[in-house]
Amino acid sequence: MNKNFKILVSGGGTGGHIFPALAIANAIKGMQPETDFLFVGAKGKMEMEKIPAAGYTIIGLPIAGIQRSFSLSNVLKNIIFPFKLVMSLSKAFTIVYNYKPDLAIGTGGYASGPVLKMCEWMGVPYIIQEQNSLPGITNKILGINAKAICVAFDNMEAFFAKDKIHITGNPIRENLSSSICTRNQGIQFFNLDENKFTVFITGGSLGARAINEGIAAKVEEFEKNNIQVIWQCGKIYLKDYQKYASSNIKVMDFVADMDMAYAAADIIVSRAGGTISELAIVGKPTILLPSPNVAEDHQTKNVEALVHHHATILIKDEMSKLKLVDTIIDLSKDEERRKVLSINIKKMAKPNAANDIAVIALNIAKNKK
Repeated sequence: MNKNFKILVSGGGTGGHIFPALAIANAIKGMQPETDFLFVGAKGKMEMEKIPAAGYTIIGLPIAGIQRSFSLSNVLKNIIFPFKLVMSLSKAFTIVYNYKPDLAIGTGGYASGPVLKMCEWMGVPYIIQEQNSLPGITNKILGINAKAICVAFDNMEAFFAKDKIHITGNPIRENLSSSICTRNQGIQFFNLDENKFTVFITGGSLGARAINEGIAAKVEEFEKNNIQVIWQCGKIYLKDYQKYASSNIKVMDFVADMDMAYAAADIIVSRAGGTISELAIVGKPTILLPSPNVAEDHQTKNVEALVHHHATILIKDEMSKLKLVDTIIDLSKDEERRKVLSINIKKMAKPNAANDIAVIALNIAKNKK
C-alpha cells in the first residue's frame, strides 16, 4: 500500500489553533514518517512564523475575519472582506489543485474556512478539529460534509451528526504532554523564590487587555500577600505593563517555555480557548476569563462547561478590575478549594488527543487511496 500520503493542514490566528495543528502533524509523522504536509494560514498572522519554525512549509491566504466591534477602520475592513474571501477561495483552489492532497485537516482560524470549503468542492476528504463547546458558524457548515469531527466537549450532537463525532480532546504542545518539570525547576527557571506562592498569568499568545488591566488595578496586593507572579502580558502590551516588573513580578511579552511556567505555578490565570486542554493536563487550579471578542461567545461556553464540574473559577472581563486579584489572593489562602479544582480539571484531561486524531486522519487517507 502506498503510504506517502499528502495532507493539507489549515489552522492559525492564535496559538490555540496553531499548536494543535502542529501536534496532529507531528503525531501523523510519528506513525507514517513518509507523509508530506502543506500548511495553509492567513497572511500576517503568527502561523506564518510558527509553522516554518517547526519545520513545515506554509502558504498564506489574504483572508481576514469579520470585525465585530464598531469603528471606522473595522467598517472599512468589513467592506473589503468579500473581496479577500473571493481571493482566498481562488488561491485555495490553486493550492488544492496543485498539491492534490489525500486529506485536509482544519483546526480553526481564518484560513480554514476557504481551504476546507474548496476541498469539499473538489472532492478532497477533510476532518475538523473543533476545540470549543460551541462551534462557530463556519465549522457548523463545514461539519455537514466532513468525514470526521474531533471534539473536546460532550453533547456536540446538537451541532454535528452523531456518527461523525469523535471525542478526542484538543491536542496540546508536545513539550507539555511529555514534560517532567518539577515546581522547583520552574521556579529556578524564572529566578523566583521557591518558598513563595506563585501565580502564572497569561492572556494567550497575543495577550488580553482585560486580564492585564485586572492585574494592574491591584498589583500591589501581591507583595502584601507574599505572592510572586509570572505575567505574560502580550507583545503589544509590554510597554504599558513592564513598569510593574520587580523581583516578585516577572513581566514578559511571551513565554516560550510554557512547561516551566505551568510547573512553577500554584495557580494559573488564563483565557479559555484551546488552552483549556493544556490546563487539564497540567492539573493546576485555574481562574479563567473567557474572551467576549470571539465568535458566538464560545469561550464563555467552554468555561461554563468546566464550572459545571467544579473544575475552574469564572470571572467575566468587565469584573476583572474588581475581582481578579482578590480572587487570586482568596484562592491562594484556600488549600481545600485549590485541591478540588485541581482534581476536577484533571478528570477532563485527554493526553492522547493528537495520536487519536492522527489515527482517524490516517484511516480516512488510507480509504481514499
